[in-house]
Amino acid sequence: MSDEKKTISTKLFALRTTANREDQVLAFISSNVVKKKIPVYSVIRPHGMRGYIFIETETKTDAEQAAFSIPYSRGVLPKEVDYKEIEHMLEQVKKEVNIQKNDIAEIISGPFKREKCKITRIDQVKEEVVVELLEAAVPIPITLKMDAVKVIRREGDDSIGDGSDD
Repeated sequence: MSDEKKTISTKLFALRTTANREDQVLAFISSNVVKKKIPVYSVIRPHGMRGYIFIETETKTDAEQAAFSIPYSRGVLPKEVDYKEIEHMLEQVKKEVNIQKNDIAEIISGPFKREKCKITRIDQVKEEVVVELLEAAVPIPITLKMDAVKVIRREGDDSIGDGSDD
């Protein structure tokens, strides 16, 4: 006996959605696919792309059937999407962040945006840093995500100044 497996050729189809409703459409489609037993292999919501989700299935008809009468869906685009077109949106690229204890940094997002701070602790696993604001009268530790701070000066490096000239 030979164990020949049927190879399935899947295609990606783009489904237009109402902007900022992609997560709801994704949930509706997922439940629709399970209920109706439609052969959909994945539903993809690329990070940073508004107004579209992608459905991986064998035929356009299956994609249209999965999206049929779904609130906030605006229809499947006529042409199939090549995986290479959306590949860069799907793969999380881990970039190395060079933050060290006692670095002087600037907070670049959140309520303390543009505040200067000193890094007091780094948690690589959670990708968080604990900082103390430089201009605060009482040093209060604040936990932030690593990507919320930008290092502006290293301990012992005076190339940028002392930070008090703002």
